[in-house]
Amino acid sequence: MGYLKEVQGKGVHDHFNNNKIVVMSSSGSCVGVPGAVIVGAGPSGLAAAACLKQRGVPSLIIERSNCIAPLWQLKTYDRLCLHLPKQFCELPLMPFPANFPSYPTKEQFVAYLEAYKTQFGLELVYNHTVLSAEFDDQCRFWRIKTIGMKQEEETEYVCRWLIVATGENAEEVVPQIEGMEDFVGTVLHTSSYKSGELFSGKNVLVVGCGNSGMEVSLDLCNFNAHPSIVVRDSVHVLPQEMLGRSTFGLSMCLLKWLPIRLVDQFLLLISWFMLGDTAELGLTRPELGPLELKKVSGKTPVLDVGTLSKIRSGNIKVFPGIKRLKRHSVEFVNGKVENFDAIILATGYRSNVPTWLKESGMFSDKDGLPHKAFPEGWKGESGLYAVGFTKHGLLGSSIDATRIAQDIEVQWKGEATHFMSFPHAPPTQSLLKS
Repeated sequence: MGYLKEVQGKGVHDHFNNNKIVVMSSSGSCVGVPGAVIVGAGPSGLAAAACLKQRGVPSLIIERSNCIAPLWQLKTYDRLCLHLPKQFCELPLMPFPANFPSYPTKEQFVAYLEAYKTQFGLELVYNHTVLSAEFDDQCRFWRIKTIGMKQEEETEYVCRWLIVATGENAEEVVPQIEGMEDFVGTVLHTSSYKSGELFSGKNVLVVGCGNSGMEVSLDLCNFNAHPSIVVRDSVHVLPQEMLGRSTFGLSMCLLKWLPIRLVDQFLLLISWFMLGDTAELGLTRPELGPLELKKVSGKTPVLDVGTLSKIRSGNIKVFPGIKRLKRHSVEFVNGKVENFDAIILATGYRSNVPTWLKESGMFSDKDGLPHKAFPEGWKGESGLYAVGFTKHGLLGSSIDATRIAQDIEVQWKGEATHFMSFPHAPPTQSLLKS
C-alpha cells in the first residue's frame, strides 16, 4: 500500500476503472489490482480466473497476443483435434457442449474457450508483454512491468497474488543443426505449419516424432506430399482407442486398481496386437513403460491416428538422427543422404518464465518449470502460483486452477481490507480497455 501511495503522489492524474486504480505519470502508468494478476490467457489462465471469479476473488489476465489461447488460434495446424476425449479436457465449472464430438476440433475448442471467457465475464488486457515480475518486500506486493505494442506504452501492475499461466509451451524450440544456413529449401517450425496443401508433390522431412510430428506427417501424406520423419530416440506409440474406450480413459481407470507397471504391461500387450511390433518400423520402444516414462520424464506417448499405417505402407519413411544439412539434401547419422524440398521442425516448445520472473525459488532456471513435480508445483512463496506446468495436460491445469482459487479465497477473505477497496465509478478510458 505504501508503494502505491508513493506512485500516486508522483502521478499526473489518476482515475478508477472496474474497481482498479490507474495512476498516470510521465513514465507510464501504475494499475492497482485488488486481487490476482494472471500472466497468460491460454486455457490454464482462463481456468484460474474462472475459479477465482466463482469464489468472489477478482483477477486480471495479461496476454501478450491479441486473443485468448494464442497457441491454439495462431500456432496450430488446421487438422488438429484434441488428442484426448473431451471429458478429460474440459475446464472447471463448464463442460463441453453435448453435441461436440468425443475429440473436438481446434475450431470447436477455441469456441468453447471463447464461451468460457464470456460465461464468467473474465477481464483481460491484450497486446501487453510482461517484461518482469518481482515481489516487492517493502510493500509486500508483486510488481509486474509490461510493455504494449507501442514501445512507449509501459504499465506496472501491483497486486497481492501473481499466477503464472504462460505454460510449458510459451516459446518454440528450434534446434541448431549443422548446415542449416546452407539448406536452400523451406525450413519452418510446426507453429507456422497449417496444412500440407503447399507441399503437394514435394519431399518433406519432419524432424520430431511426438504427436505433432506424427500428425503433420500424416497430413502431408493426405495432401500428396512425400514425407519422411526423423526418429532420434525411442518412442511409445499407442492406439488412440483400445477395447472400445479411449486409451487414456482406460489407463486412468486401471490405475485406480493396479500398479503402474501392470497397467503399462497391459497397454503394451494390447498395442502389440493392434499395431504390431513398432520396432520393425524404426520406432523402438523405451525400456520404461509409457505411463511410467510419462511419470518420470514427462514424455508423452504418441496416440496413433493413422500415421503407423502410412509408415507400414511406405508412404512415410523413417530416418534416424540428422548429421548435417546440405544445399538440397540431408545427411543422416547412418550415412544415408536424401534430397528434400522442405524441413518441418516438430521440435516442441519450452517455458519462458526465467526470462521475466525475478524469482528463483519456485521455477527452475534450466527448463522454466516448477522445481516440484505435479501435484505439488502449483504454489510458491509470497503469493506466487503456477498453473499449466503439470505435464498432465488440461486435466492437470484444471486441478491446479481449483487448488489455487481455494487457497487465494482463504487469504482474500482474511485480508479483505489488506490491499485497497475502490469505490465504483463510471467506466473511463484506461489501459484496462486496450
